[in-house]
Amino acid sequence: MHSIQALLRVPAALYRPPTAAAYLRFYSVARAIAREEAPADDKRVDSNGSLQPRKEAREEPSAEAASLRFHSVARAVATDDYKSPQSRKEALLTSGEELYPRYHRPLPTRCIRISKLFKVFEALSKDTVADEQDFTLYGRVTSIRRLGQGLAFVDLIQQGYLGQIICSQGRIAGSGTSTDQFHELFRKMQRGDIYSRRLPMLDQGHLLIAAGFRGHPYRDGRGQLSLLATELPQLCSPCLHQFPSVLEDQETRVQNRHLDLQVNKRALHTLLLRSKIIRYMREHFIAKGYFEVQTPILANLAGGAVARAFATEAVEFPERHIQLRTAPELWLKRLVLGGMEKVFEIGPCFRNEGLDKTHNPEFTTCEVYCAYTGIEDMIRFSELLFTELIDRAKGRFAEQLQSLPPCTIDSTIPFRRLDFIPEIESAMNLKFPNLQSPSAAVEVFEMLKARDIPLPSSLQLPRLLDRLAAHYLEPQCQSPTWIIHHPECLSPLSKSFVSPETNQRIAARAELFIGGKEIVNTYEEENSPFEQRRKFEKQTQYRDDENRMDVDESYLEALEWGLPPTGGWGCGIDRLVMLLAGTDRINDVLSFGNLRNVVSLGKSGRDSIRSR
Repeated sequence: MHSIQALLRVPAALYRPPTAAAYLRFYSVARAIAREEAPADDKRVDSNGSLQPRKEAREEPSAEAASLRFHSVARAVATDDYKSPQSRKEALLTSGEELYPRYHRPLPTRCIRISKLFKVFEALSKDTVADEQDFTLYGRVTSIRRLGQGLAFVDLIQQGYLGQIICSQGRIAGSGTSTDQFHELFRKMQRGDIYSRRLPMLDQGHLLIAAGFRGHPYRDGRGQLSLLATELPQLCSPCLHQFPSVLEDQETRVQNRHLDLQVNKRALHTLLLRSKIIRYMREHFIAKGYFEVQTPILANLAGGAVARAFATEAVEFPERHIQLRTAPELWLKRLVLGGMEKVFEIGPCFRNEGLDKTHNPEFTTCEVYCAYTGIEDMIRFSELLFTELIDRAKGRFAEQLQSLPPCTIDSTIPFRRLDFIPEIESAMNLKFPNLQSPSAAVEVFEMLKARDIPLPSSLQLPRLLDRLAAHYLEPQCQSPTWIIHHPECLSPLSKSFVSPETNQRIAARAELFIGGKEIVNTYEEENSPFEQRRKFEKQTQYRDDENRMDVDESYLEALEWGLPPTGGWGCGIDRLVMLLAGTDRINDVLSFGNLRNVVSLGKSGRDSIRSR
């Protein structure tokens, strides 16, 4: 078997084993050659920018010519003749051109987004140039294909949309561009570069540029819509590295998120979906009369959730420990108490807990509070919101973000309901003990052991009940399903009552699960300062590594002023985006991955690309 070196006829002194990037570059060049020699349409744009009939048949290259051409390309790739990052930096710095010029928006010419170009000229006929329409198209170069001396095709990407620019020397010559300038542009153009229009003006001696390639919309004989350039662009932001065609390794993608979003359309579309979901929810609440507010992230006590908080210090209060909020709940209820009857907040929360595929210590929630509402009101509120959101995910969002898998969630309302205690008792064929008794934790522990259910790390009663729900109830919740009437100890901030069916104290609470994952929690909020104190004190008996809840005297004092009957609602934005984006990794829906990825971003992303 011959070595690659021998097959490519590369001298031993010059040969270096091809890297993955080299193979990708070779593939890109080979594909361009294949396109050039593929069967043609009836018409083409010639080097003068005119539509001309194509030849009926293209003369086949001889075997020797084809072999020479293949080896010249392969040899260039194998010896890395393409510009290295260092050589390109040197070439740019010594070119005499002004790099990174200032931007100026041109008034006579309209800038248009690639996505809008396709919409506006959807009806443009084949083999037609819209000469009366003058547009500027901008984006990042992803492909350059030269066809002969006077014709080049450039692909631009912009927010996931790909647009093609046809640069014809004859048509561009009308703007005063010489042949040498035309060839020089495409000699130095590289994948990843961003180009702009050159403007005939200077600002205090500095070049001004405007975004993109200027030209006329044109649809070729195959029906592809392009922009037929009328002038050469100006390099405004060069890519100093080899721009990858493929980025698949998960660690490399997270360490170089800026590249991941350029190369992998699904990664970009997932973040765009996140933005659309948050915007939809915000507009939905505002349309229903809710006021958006911001509440503190730093406080002396986290409060609002049974979770371990992050602790830090402030220079202003060196003797105090300050905590990052675990939930905004208590702050928002103070606002309701103050007279803002309908409020919501979308923002970050922090819980000092472990990392896994679906949990991150920093996450985003949406919490909503409405005075004079009960649990049934909040359930109806949720079902209407999610029905509209799921329908939008299947319709408008799916049309705009086509790289994402289709949404198949059944949004028929009312959603199914599972009553916490009766459903588990039926599944286990056992009755719960009195969950208010001092021995309840021991007896529930024995129930788990009897059914060989894996035990949680903490054997406190709330953790044991959570484990039973995860084992018996959550797997049933693939389609939208409510789990209702949790035991009181699981919901210390909600109102509770004695169930006439089970004679247990249960919470006025409902959890919405979809795809086996919790998406929404909603409650009737406890507004009695006496009952709330009792529940706070009860929670201190369940303290463990995660439950650090204390009696919040400040909140109890606020309740003494009279909180109206209030419905509360919370939704994890990250989980919701995961659900509608069809991914099971929280990394995919966070701009820069989970905490482990963010902390490790200090490592050189360049090294991680080179190592692959």
